[in-house]
Amino acid sequence: MRHIRAIAGRELGAYFTSPVAYAVLVLFTLMAGFFFLLHVESFLQASSFYDSQWQMEAPPDLNINDWVLSGYYQMLLLLFWFLVPGLTMGLFANEKAQGTQELLMTSPITTWELVLGKYLAVAALVTIFTVAVALLTTLLFVAGNPEAPRALTGLLGLWLLGLAYAAIGSFASSTTQSPLIAFLLGWFLLMILWVVGFVASILGGAGAGTPPALVDVLRWLSSQHHYEQLVSGLLDTRALAYFGFMIALFLLLTKASVESLRWR
Repeated sequence: MRHIRAIAGRELGAYFTSPVAYAVLVLFTLMAGFFFLLHVESFLQASSFYDSQWQMEAPPDLNINDWVLSGYYQMLLLLFWFLVPGLTMGLFANEKAQGTQELLMTSPITTWELVLGKYLAVAALVTIFTVAVALLTTLLFVAGNPEAPRALTGLLGLWLLGLAYAAIGSFASSTTQSPLIAFLLGWFLLMILWVVGFVASILGGAGAGTPPALVDVLRWLSSQHHYEQLVSGLLDTRALAYFGFMIALFLLLTKASVESLRWR
């Protein structure tokens, strides 16, 4: 654990000793705040419209959870698509490019300590971003009456999604010495996990010609599917197991990729 903490601390220090981490944090907060205000303003305009149009009858029930929370968390998914691969692209690629990974591999630390230390540094940043979103979400409780369980499951989904993306990005970075290629590969892998959900929906609506087992497998592989379950307020253990599996799988793949240097 001492080595893991040291590596994680070194990686976090590398982020915050340069303006990159501060710039990313400020940019993410501004973008998240903009999306938040955009959805709140949309909800207020819809409420005002229905209040003026439905004077003689009861207006439709405008649910702040559907109008604001769900749409807001979906927009944050787009930010994480680009943010997390950008944070992970240099984790191992920079070490390879600078020729320092060989030194790390011959030091007393184990491969697992190296992988987990670097991963936990990015996981800490993902947690900071999630906390920033949580602070924005609390504003809804001041001005409105959202469902607290739904807000919490949405935040949990965003956090788990970010942790899974960090593991995938770590693996992408471990396969190349180019941070740019690592970013593109990580982004491509994230897109695959998102697209399979649409493929499952298309095949599921194609009729009896599609094997139900194939549709179920593709739907289970979809990160979007499990994320939407948590955003909708459904705390499904299958979604938790999915994100746990993805994190473990890609950390194992990262370890195998880093260890392959010993045999070259």
